[in-house]
Amino acid sequence: MKLLEAHARLLALKQEVLRTADVAAVLRISMQYASQILKRLSDAGFFVPLAQGIWACSPKINPLAIPEYLTAPFPSYISFQTALYYHGMISQIPNTIYTASLARTRQYKTPIAHISVHHIQPAFFFGFEMLPNSLAKMATPEKALLDVFYLSFTRSLLFSSLPELEIPRSFRKKEALKMIEKIPTLRIRSMVHEKFKRCMERHRE
Repeated sequence: MKLLEAHARLLALKQEVLRTADVAAVLRISMQYASQILKRLSDAGFFVPLAQGIWACSPKINPLAIPEYLTAPFPSYISFQTALYYHGMISQIPNTIYTASLARTRQYKTPIAHISVHHIQPAFFFGFEMLPNSLAKMATPEKALLDVFYLSFTRSLLFSSLPELEIPRSFRKKEALKMIEKIPTLRIRSMVHEKFKRCMERHRE
């Protein structure tokens, strides 16, 4: 099969990301041959390898849309420092896309972006919205801040501190307090509540 013909057939699917198994099924070829075609498409600059057997169909893919493809079948959403920057709550641009997920904690270094996936409990997996014209999910300002506090007690130092924080007038303190109550573990709930309380007190001064 000619490379340009394969490329055209795959683009006709209008998918942002494809798996090697998908390509093998669509083109009716073996997995080995599909891998070879995808490698050639990548070398030509058309496709981008994201992880083992996962390929972006264009180097122009929105980086924020990538994480959920990597964590599938488990859902995920953009949060932590990435979401705080998106909402204008911190000015320092994160060099990593931080993601909350039901998948296990893992790092992905792709040619497009470094993705840092962090596991949270199912009971605390909420508080996000779809971004306009995108499949990416973004944490609300309240949930992004609470997610940082939620993981600030782990061994990782990624969330132990934050750069200078700006709390916007639109920040919903009562909504954040309701979210804290949904943390199933009493110890973590209490610690997150204390951190949130101190944070709000500092920004009232």
